[in-house]
Order: sequence, then structure tokens, then C-alpha cells
Amino acid sequence: MIGKSETYEIVSKIAYLAGVKKSIFENEFQTPDIEWYNKINEVKEARIIRSLCKIRTALQLYYRQIEPAMLYNLKNLETLPYFSADDIKQLREWGLDIVKINYRPNRYIIDMNKYILNNIDACRNLFPLWLKWQYIRELFIMPDGFLEDKVKLEWGKFTNNLDSYPYQVYINWNPVNDGNILYNDRKFVKLLYQQHGDIFKDNSKVSDAGALVKNNIYNFIDVSDKTVLIVDCENSDPYKLCSTLRSLSDEELKKVHKIILYDDIHTSKAWGLLERYTRIKVEHVMIERVNKFKSLVDIRLTAGVCREFYENHVDSFIILSSDSDFWGLISSLPQASFLVMIENEKCGADIKEALEEGGIFYCSLDDFCTGNIDDLKTVMLKNELQNELDAVFTININELLDNIYENCRIPLNKTERQRFIDKYVKTLRLSISGDGIMKFILNA
Repeated sequence: MIGKSETYEIVSKIAYLAGVKKSIFENEFQTPDIEWYNKINEVKEARIIRSLCKIRTALQLYYRQIEPAMLYNLKNLETLPYFSADDIKQLREWGLDIVKINYRPNRYIIDMNKYILNNIDACRNLFPLWLKWQYIRELFIMPDGFLEDKVKLEWGKFTNNLDSYPYQVYINWNPVNDGNILYNDRKFVKLLYQQHGDIFKDNSKVSDAGALVKNNIYNFIDVSDKTVLIVDCENSDPYKLCSTLRSLSDEELKKVHKIILYDDIHTSKAWGLLERYTRIKVEHVMIERVNKFKSLVDIRLTAGVCREFYENHVDSFIILSSDSDFWGLISSLPQASFLVMIENEKCGADIKEALEEGGIFYCSLDDFCTGNIDDLKTVMLKNELQNELDAVFTININELLDNIYENCRIPLNKTERQRFIDKYVKTLRLSISGDGIMKFILNA
């Protein structure tokens, strides 16, 4: 993990939902991030789960004190010091009136389990698509949590192994001596998958470029009068660029004048969406081919950089390309400053050696966290799905019905035709078989 740093998004979200104290988030020596706390705290669904989990944990931690207080002193959740009155009040305002008469701790734990089960799926969108939601979901579901004897067993497991639970809050976890399981995303996700007999392999989702790499980029931008990011779309990945931009400081990126995409018709459609996912102005240059077998991106990019330097007085360029041909451009403009972003698998040793000898800093897009662009990927997939569906299923219903009536030799007046459409056409449903075949099914 040389030159890499850790990420804390997943562990911060888990800590929030599970009910870890806010003071832990505020402690600079602990890993849950207060910024994530503040973001998630605005989400009603997340606050519901957090409040329910806090109450469930308190019921277990202080069971021996709560049991006699409820049995002999007629105490309840609202009158015991182990529970937050604000949590109880807020849950009541949201329709969850959890305080019951003549209740005991185990019955309350069972109620909390039911409420959590009914509400946890509303938090699914807090987590990225690459992380298996079922594994996250099960963290909050107490096994057999509606049976009192099973609740007692789980209480015993929890209270006898407190140091194996994160910050001594309850989650559905097989206690093992692994230290702080919420230490960082990489450690937690690895352990989470192991608990399910699975292996998590894509560490790029849970690690990021180190401070040295990021600081070199920030310093390059800071000392420049005007910086432009130049992208060779033929030799770059739009998703990796978006991941990189999201991993960098917004304050620093504000100093980048613009991004210029030099694009060919045969590259990824995602380039057209990039401007929606960055706050930097994007200029998208689509380059037509004179010869269908020959791209003109290289020469147009080179000419574009020269124009930006001489006409628009841009003094610094971040070049996004793994093509060694651009060393000719870089070496021909010694008055300009360059920083190069490459992709490891596309870049040979020769260009790296030339950049090092020329004193030009370069970094790899592969070093940046790739787990932060689910929204871009989802939009691309949905757009492409819609395009494919349109190509296959675009049907003129009027023409279809004309053919049906003609084949059946059944004349229908306008009213009968509309009733048929309302009853059978508008109620069509899709059926997908196990081998992926999708069909329209008529309702009976």
C-alpha cells in the first residue's frame, strides 16, 4: 500500500447507524468522520435506525439495572437515564411510538428488532452498489430476534465480548479478536466479507492516493497562474478521472480553469456526462475522422495545448494520457509547466523514464479511490438500458391492435377498443426467466 491512504466512508456510516456516540466522531484520534456524521444526520431514515440501535444497545448494556427498575419502580424508557429523550420524542413524531406500558427489557429488545427490520432497507442507498447490501443489512438484524430465549443468548454473547464490538455498540457480529473493526474501510469490508465466508478483492474501492501524491497536485495548481486539465479521451478512462476528481479537494479544484476533452466518436459515452459530475467547466471537443481508420485526437490535442498557451496564456497543463507521443508536446513547450496523469496498464516504462528525467511529476489514476462514482455508473447503465429497450420494445400500439383485429376478424368500435387497451395493454407486466429471457405477460 505504498503511497496509498485509507478511506473512512463505510465505517463512518456503519458507526452512525449502529449508534456510536457523537463524541467518537468528534475525536480526531478516532476514525469515524464527523463530516459523514453531519451528512447522514440529515437523513430521516438513517436517524430512525440510529435511534433504534441506540435504544437496543442500552437495553442490553444496562439490562441488570433496567430490569428491576421497570419491575419494581414502574420506570420506563422515558424515565430512565440510559435512553435519549430526544430519540424517543423524534421517533414518536415519525410515527414510531415505542414506549409501552408494563413492558420488560426483553420485550423492548424484540420491539426494537422488529422496528429495525422494517426500516433498515430504507438505508440501502447510503451505501455504494459495489458493497453487498445483504452483508450490511445483516449487521443490524439480531438473529431470531423475535424469540425471547434467543434474545437472551445474543445479550450474553454481546455483554461477554464487549471489546470485540465496535465502541461497545451492538451489531450482529461474530466476536473475534480483531481490534477496532471500524478502523478503516479496507479492514472493515475485508472482515465483513470474511464473516460471510466471502473474500473482498477490490482494494481500489477502499483506499485512496496518499497525501504525497495529492499535495504534489495541489502545489502544482497553487503555483500556477492558470491551469487547464487536458484529456486524451482515447487513452483515458472517464470513470477513473471522475473518481480522481472526487478524491481531490474541492477548494483546490476550484483553481483549475477548465477541463478540455479531446474526444473521438469511438470512445466511451461517459465523457458526455462528465460535466454533470464535476464543478469544473468542461469543454468537450468532438473530433471527426477524415479517414475512418485514423484518429486525429493526438494532433488536435497538441494544437489545442499550443493555442491555450500562446493565445489564452495558460501556463500550466495537467495532461491526462498514457500515450508516449505526448512527450514530444511536453518537451517542445519548456516555458509551460506540465503534470501528467497516467493509467498503469496503458503506460510503458519509456514515458515514465522520460518524465522522471525531465523533472515532471506524474501520478497514476489507478491510485485514487474508485468507490465514489456509483451515481455516474448508474446513470450510464440506466441510459444505455433505456436505449436498448427503446430499440427492442418501441411499439406503435395502434398499429399492433389493427393487426390483431384484422387477424382475428373482430370489428371493435372506438369504445370497445379503448376498453381493451385499458384492461389488457396498459396492464401488461414483464416476466424475466431464470436464463434472462424477458417477455410481456397479459394479466388474466
